Amino acid sequence: MEPTVHLEAFAIHLVTSNDSPEFTHLNYALTHSSIIGLDAEWKPNRHAPTLPTVSLLQIACRLADSHESPVFLLDLQAIPLPSVYELLREVFLSPDVIKLGFRFKQDLVYLSSTFCEHGCSPGFDSVEPFIDITAIYNYLQPKQAGRRTLKQTKSLATVCKEVLGILLSKELQCSDWSQRPLTEEQKTYAAADAHCLVEIFDVFHAKVVKEGKNSRNKHWPPDFGPGLKQIFEVSNGCNMITRTTFCEASNMIRVTMPELHSSTDTEEVDSIKSDTTTKQVDNSLLWIIRKYGDKIVLKDADGKLKISKKKAKKSSAGSECKQKTHEIVEEWQGPPPWDPSVGGDGCPKFLCDVMVEGLAKHLRCVGIDAAIPYSKKPESRDLIDQAQKEKRVLLTRDAKLLRHEYLIKNQIYRIKNLLKNEQLHEVIETFQLKISEDQLMSRCTKCNGKFIQKPLTTEEAVEAAKGFQVIPNCLFDKNIEFWQCMDCRQLYWEGTQYHNAVQKFIDVCKLN
Repeated sequence: MEPTVHLEAFAIHLVTSNDSPEFTHLNYALTHSSIIGLDAEWKPNRHAPTLPTVSLLQIACRLADSHESPVFLLDLQAIPLPSVYELLREVFLSPDVIKLGFRFKQDLVYLSSTFCEHGCSPGFDSVEPFIDITAIYNYLQPKQAGRRTLKQTKSLATVCKEVLGILLSKELQCSDWSQRPLTEEQKTYAAADAHCLVEIFDVFHAKVVKEGKNSRNKHWPPDFGPGLKQIFEVSNGCNMITRTTFCEASNMIRVTMPELHSSTDTEEVDSIKSDTTTKQVDNSLLWIIRKYGDKIVLKDADGKLKISKKKAKKSSAGSECKQKTHEIVEEWQGPPPWDPSVGGDGCPKFLCDVMVEGLAKHLRCVGIDAAIPYSKKPESRDLIDQAQKEKRVLLTRDAKLLRHEYLIKNQIYRIKNLLKNEQLHEVIETFQLKISEDQLMSRCTKCNGKFIQKPLTTEEAVEAAKGFQVIPNCLFDKNIEFWQCMDCRQLYWEGTQYHNAVQKFIDVCKLN
């Protein structure tokens, strides 16, 4: 199981009222930031006859004057929308603020519709200057001869992993964002999605500046185009608004890339007479806008609910089939195929489809036999055949698979929870599994195999690992035991990670 690497700590502010300190802070942040990241959350409902109502708007700000990077969670179910409409509209159209997003057009469509429903017409029809993180990602990737990078193919989690080296959890993506109060996990998840956009931009910006500095004949284009043009046009005779914009942008750049400025030059950078390096950095920001700055413009057709031709041509027979699907009972009926009453051996065995592969690893950690599909993209029939052949209960979150329950009676169950810990507890409760502390960490989390009965000594482990696995040198001086999977030959040892995992599952399984 890969370790989860978190983003650096950042402040999260939940804004639920327009007369709260959090709203005052938001107002200040939006007027003192040159870069913001945008994201939105709504309750998923594919079969609704109207556009989804946005429940939460996340805004990550890069403050120039206080070296902070707060994220504001605007609760659109609690705060009066007319009280924030003009503020957001002004920011969305401000040429002095770079807006970052990841496939944000759909979010904007739903956001605009939500505000229009509350009397804020005409909603939000434009965002500029806007930079999609996908464009930044394509720039950061090493160019390969004869191969073009495909756009819109990477998920945000993949981009974060490759650019920032972090694993961005997406477990709560489909949670019910209309429920209140929001859980702490939901707040952290939502804030991280917006904050990582700013972090990715920092990496991108730093590379642009570095390439500009290292190229002797490099000159930033004189025609900077729209957005942040005021920064370059600053002079001693500028007005206060332009002067403030320049100082804020300079400070912001110095915060995001401190290696470009020495401490002795701080006062000089803050003044209007900035040094050559600062000008180059400012010019790089303008070059980014000119090169990658885009805009989102919504058309009338974007605000209409799109219904595919296939759905529009559904026959009455299809409607009846859909009605029967809703009548399928999702509760577990039993008994499972391993039950002695039906000729089973009493050993629970599960098959976790691709939607709950993480649950498979959790089940293995508590000693339960949990397999995954043979292929990465299995067909429904493949899953059914595997479950029947191996006498397993198929665990899934796909309601469509329940239609095949007549093929594998008492061998399919739909998981209701989203988080892996809660899914594990759900399976234990539903199937009345008996978990003991001796079972913990008794299976290979990689392949589901069992460990050899006798532990290996350090010398035996070194011999078994040759050409296959590297054992850290720090383990040689410790008197620890090694265990090896009988199937994939993976080696394990009882280190700190092992003991932490044991304690975690003691708590999850509520063992005494």
